[in-house]
Amino acid sequence: MSGFIEQFFNIQIMVAAWPTLLRGLAVTLMLCLAVIPMGLFGGLVAALASNSNYKIIRWPTIAFVDFFRSIPPLVLLIFVYSGLPFAGIRLSPFLAVVIAFFLNNSAYYGEILRAGLNSVGYGQTEAARSTGLNVVQTHLYVILPQAVRNVLPDLLSNTIEVIKLTSLASVVSLSEILYSADMARSITYNASPIVLAAFIYLIILWPLVRLVSQFGKNLDV
Repeated sequence: MSGFIEQFFNIQIMVAAWPTLLRGLAVTLMLCLAVIPMGLFGGLVAALASNSNYKIIRWPTIAFVDFFRSIPPLVLLIFVYSGLPFAGIRLSPFLAVVIAFFLNNSAYYGEILRAGLNSVGYGQTEAARSTGLNVVQTHLYVILPQAVRNVLPDLLSNTIEVIKLTSLASVVSLSEILYSADMARSITYNASPIVLAAFIYLIILWPLVRLVSQFGKNLDV
């Protein structure tokens, strides 16, 4: 038992590794601040385009959403980082992660927001237009707030998945939490830094998980 604790819960090693993991946490937060808003914006554009009355807009958007929902994000990341250089396009690890996750998350957010938009009855649009609102104002002030409320648990759940997805950035040697923890593990020959990284993810994500559950209960009432 003492050997297990020494290998996985060594406080001394955790304390020594903490500054390294803290720097990794900063990179992870920077990734989240870049990827999540971009994904939401791209998803909103994809959702609106998917509902367009024009086939020339609707069908390419549907193909985009289906394609990037079908491609594993790890494969997409490796292609962007390691494949594009063969075409003369070299990206930094951070930029490669942002681009790959933007494409992946836009597709998922887009499908969620499209379902939310479709859940709002057409009568809401007619009522808003009858008050003098134009198309943009109708979507911005009437349709979109209701759509977001209807799919808020799904949006939050996907956001949690995005945060966890940032751990894949370690594959391209971006020094986020997991990469930093693995570097500390390779130096100390001890798994305690990995356990510490898991605790950091738990502290960040557990409140969000509880928030999703609470929103789900409120919507069911």
